[in-house]
Amino acid sequence: MIYKVAVQDARYPLDKSAGSDAIHRDPVYSYAVTQLLDEGGWTGTGLAFTLGAGNDLVCQAANYYAQRLIGHDIEAVMADFGNLFRAWSNDPQFRWLGPHKGVVHLALASVTNACYDLWAKKRGVPLWKLLLDLSPEALVQTLDFSYLEDEMTAEDALALLTSQQNDRRSREGILQSGYPGYDTSVGWFNYSDEQVRSNCQQALDAGFSAIKLKVGSEDAERDIRRAYLLREVAGPEVKIMLDANQQWNLPKAKAVCKKLAAMNPFWIEEPTHPDDIQAHQTLAQEIAPVKLALGEHVPNKVLFKNYLQTQSAAFIQVDAVRVGGVSEFLTISLLSKKFGIPVVPHVGDMGQLHQHLVLFNHIAMGHKALFLEHIPHLKKHFVHPVRINHGVYETPQEPGSSCDLLGV
Repeated sequence: MIYKVAVQDARYPLDKSAGSDAIHRDPVYSYAVTQLLDEGGWTGTGLAFTLGAGNDLVCQAANYYAQRLIGHDIEAVMADFGNLFRAWSNDPQFRWLGPHKGVVHLALASVTNACYDLWAKKRGVPLWKLLLDLSPEALVQTLDFSYLEDEMTAEDALALLTSQQNDRRSREGILQSGYPGYDTSVGWFNYSDEQVRSNCQQALDAGFSAIKLKVGSEDAERDIRRAYLLREVAGPEVKIMLDANQQWNLPKAKAVCKKLAAMNPFWIEEPTHPDDIQAHQTLAQEIAPVKLALGEHVPNKVLFKNYLQTQSAAFIQVDAVRVGGVSEFLTISLLSKKFGIPVVPHVGDMGQLHQHLVLFNHIAMGHKALFLEHIPHLKKHFVHPVRINHGVYETPQEPGSSCDLLGV
């Protein structure tokens, strides 16, 4: 039984321009950390990710949700978590502040993720194994399909999961081989051309075959020069993703993306405002076959549904520490599978939690094991940091979701 909760504001300043992009020039990687203390001696840890200012507001909201879990057994909580998630996300006091977005939804992510972590620890297994061991019926009970019923109901999700059961075993080899990663830290926005060139070579030497460059400069020629520089160093076979972090308006996005097309980007990420679905649909049509990736700042399943319906995104980058946690992440993954669109998460938690979720997506849903973003800057702060070997995530074996922080 949960007898106590604690919510902490953990902030980690970065050095040497790491983490910088076209919008966020001086980030402070921060977590709203929810801890659920169980009488059996377990502590469930859940994270929501921010870039500093306002992290305290997320913590206040997380405490509001977490207090309601005191006196409850985690097994009972998770047996019907979908209905609990729906009730929390529609809280009569907090819904006005969203709905389903912003500070209150980030807070819900932190508490939701703590529930899944405690559940896995109490069962003594890594989160990926807990999820894989659940029956399709039990998994669906942890999800909320409200506002998705025009595209996916709980019955639809159950049918999809059940349809993947027969050939699951053929995909379980990834637990031994590991999940491929890609390196985002090659091309942070504030890095010089020389540093981008050097970082690219280091990433290739470390075994990565996919890398990312931050674009979105006021002077588009800087972006174009750096993109072609990176292609020159990496060679024609390496996948290069370009991330504008919402900096362009639609006319500029059209112009710059067309100039970038010849260097063969694997995708162009967040080209304009994340709420402007129509602009993304227009851009996707005009720059094809260049593809768009979206999701880092898409806060909920309803907007992801709209992006999928309008064929605006070729890759879905849902982030379990941005949407309402593991539950909503899995819901969006199921919806994406229905539309045949791969899920390639943004890793606001530095890959800790998502290394579990992509394994489940691949094995249980049949999502392609494309790759998972890797950002190393906070690894030293985790009790069980992600392990990367020759560009591949090693499968975590410790109980829980790998989110425990040192000193927190």
